[in-house]
Amino acid sequence: MKRAPTSKPSTFSKEQRAAAIAAAPDKVNDPECPYDPNDAASVKAFWAKGKVRLPGQRGPQKQPTKVAVTVRYSPEVVEYFRATGEGWQTRMNDALRAYVKRHRAA
Repeated sequence: MKRAPTSKPSTFSKEQRAAAIAAAPDKVNDPECPYDPNDAASVKAFWAKGKVRLPGQRGPQKQPTKVAVTVRYSPEVVEYFRATGEGWQTRMNDALRAYVKRHRAA
């Protein structure tokens, strides 16, 4: 299946584009930019680390934030947390985390 174009042709005339370029500042002052946009070498060094991905391609996977383990709990504990509804595993994790924090501080 052929993909539809993601952008539309510009509706600005050549004169309007030239006027916009002429009105642009010579220097860029962006404190949130991770590199100096006024220095061609730093711009090139920053973008040299980039990877090109086409639409639909996945990027690198994030590192997992949790560890998978196999644990056995008493039926009463599992029934209690399951009875709290969907998301019971997260609530169980939160209860264990609170326990660990309480006992680490002691």
